[in-house]
Amino acid sequence: MTIRFIAFLALAFVICAAFQCRKDTVQNSCFKGKLTIKGMCGNYTVQLLQGSLDSANIEANWQDEVSGKTYTNVFALGNPCSFPDSIKQGDEFYFTLGSEPQNCLLCLAYYPKPKKSLSIKVLDKPCQ
Repeated sequence: MTIRFIAFLALAFVICAAFQCRKDTVQNSCFKGKLTIKGMCGNYTVQLLQGSLDSANIEANWQDEVSGKTYTNVFALGNPCSFPDSIKQGDEFYFTLGSEPQNCLLCLAYYPKPKKSLSIKVLDKPCQ
């Protein structure tokens, strides 16, 4: 009976470790994106150019109701306060998933953005 219990614990540990490893891999993955819309008051839309994200986190197709343009693989920026001001609309950049503290105030003006959002950390160099 003890050997079965130890085997069960070992199996549970392996399964748990496998899921944690996968989570860390996705969390630490590097992606390439493009700032497709730099709307007023932090209403930013980012398009995924390289890398693979769960479809539950990005919009496969989204239409900007102001311009009428349709974009693929986009998400709203979840942490606009920590997004570098030096990145302009149309610029491409590299990023990882994660959040940084929000320490700024945003105005309440609205510009359309995708319903799905992600917090990201912009990298200062391309993915390795």
